[in-house]
Amino acid sequence: MPRLSDKKKEKISEHILSVLHDKFPESLFTSEIAEEVVRDEEFTKDLLHELHKKDLVIKINKNNKGINYLRRSRWRLSNKTHSFFSSRLPK
Repeated sequence: MPRLSDKKKEKISEHILSVLHDKFPESLFTSEIAEEVVRDEEFTKDLLHELHKKDLVIKINKNNKGINYLRRSRWRLSNKTHSFFSSRLPK
C-alpha cells in the first residue's frame, strides 16, 4: 500500500475537523468519523491523535454515566478550534 504524502494527510485532517465542526457540540466515535471521511478507522484514529496533540480536538473517554470506555473513544472540537472556525465562516 502506498504511503500518503503529508499534504494529503493534512487535507484529510482538515476534512475530519470539518466533520466535527458540522456536528459540534455533539461528540462522535472514531468509527463515525472514519465513515464520514471514507477512511480506515485505524488511520483516522492516528490522525485524530495527531490533532489531539495540537489541541485541536478533545478525546472523550467516558460515557454519559461517567464510566470509562474500554475500547472506544469519542471526539469533539476543542472550544478554541470551534471559536476559530466560527469566526472564519461567512455570516
